[in-house]
Amino acid sequence: MVEDEISRAALAALFGLPAVAYMRGEFVLQHEQGGVIGAKLRLKARVTQECVLTLEPFEALVDEEAVLRFVPAAKIAEGETEELDAETLDGPDEIPFTGEWIDLSAVLAEQLALALDPYPKKPGAALPVELLDEPENPFAVLKQKKGTLF
Repeated sequence: MVEDEISRAALAALFGLPAVAYMRGEFVLQHEQGGVIGAKLRLKARVTQECVLTLEPFEALVDEEAVLRFVPAAKIAEGETEELDAETLDGPDEIPFTGEWIDLSAVLAEQLALALDPYPKKPGAALPVELLDEPENPFAVLKQKKGTLF
C-alpha cells in the first residue's frame, strides 16, 4: 500500500495525474518450475484524472486484477517463456527479474499505469454544442459557384 504523501505525489507526477489519493496492491505469489514465480494481483486505487473533454479534474476508481509471471531474465533471453493462446494472444504478463529480489512496488505502479484510462472522461461530460455541429462541407462553395465558373 502506498501510504506516504511523497510516494503518492511521485506516482502522480510520473503518470501525469493531478493526484493519487490511494493505491493498494495485494499479491498472491506461487513458485513455479525453473525459478519462475507466478502471481495474482488485485489492485485498488483512487486517482484524480483530467477529463479529455472539459479539462476538469475528477476522481476515478481503479479496481483491477492481473495474472503475472516473474521470469528470470536468463530464461527470457533463451526464449524459455510461456506460450500465448494463439487465438486470443492472452497469457500472463511476463516480467523479467535478476538477482534475489523483485520490486513489487514498481510492478504495482506499472500495473496502475496500464489500468488508467488513456482518455479519461468525467461522468456526464460532453463536448460543447458548438463543437458538435457538422462542419461545413468545403465543396459546398464550389457547388454554389458551379454555374458561374463556366
